Amino acid sequence: MTNGKPKTVTSSVKARPATVGRAGAKPKTAYSGDEIEEIFRRFSIQRPEPKGELEHVNPFTLVVAVALSAQATDVGVNRATRALFAVADTPEKMVALGEERVRDYIKTIGLYRNKAKNVIALSEKLIADFGGEVPRTREELVTLPGVGRKTANVVLSMAFGQATMAVDTHIFRIGNRLCLAPGKTPDEVEDQLMRIIPDHYLYHAHHWLILHGRYCCKARRPECEHCVIADICKAAEKTNAIPAPLVALPAQII
Repeated sequence: MTNGKPKTVTSSVKARPATVGRAGAKPKTAYSGDEIEEIFRRFSIQRPEPKGELEHVNPFTLVVAVALSAQATDVGVNRATRALFAVADTPEKMVALGEERVRDYIKTIGLYRNKAKNVIALSEKLIADFGGEVPRTREELVTLPGVGRKTANVVLSMAFGQATMAVDTHIFRIGNRLCLAPGKTPDEVEDQLMRIIPDHYLYHAHHWLILHGRYCCKARRPECEHCVIADICKAAEKTNAIPAPLVALPAQII
């Protein structure tokens, strides 16, 4: 993680109206600008410095970890990559390790054969095209084998401190379930969120939404009784009508 990343600002500046997005079009959201401001204000108090849960030691290992996390849990990826990254934390070391040995390290992860092939291929491309360094633009990152827009956004945020929105299954579910940023595709949800989230909350918003979906607004049964935005939420499937506190107290932090 680079130093000097943007800090979350919880100022009283009036929220940008939800009717006007970053590109000038009207966003699709069921919330007013003030409601969106309050949602992310509460998230900022609940988790002032949210962190991604994939273990990595540098931008390269982050790229690999995120690419491996497709259709797998962070816990499962971390279990496999701890030993892998101990012996191969650069593209050069990964290529030297070879596809077969990479497979042995990650065989507990789903689709491990194809993923091992991609890890070697992206390592070779980093060496050949980028001097062994992870590029800092989305356009360059998505040219790496096994790296799509979501992976690129995670790397840009966690490794290089850029405000991005990586829409995984949790964020896609929340965007639609809460009517916060409805969309038929991850790209549509990403576009809506980037339009409506106040600038001073945007850097951490990706992690706030992921962690909210992972630990509170769960797929099978949302735990509305523990939700800090329950009184604002406009989801049709709320499990109770208990209002949220004005702020998330430290004891409530997950």
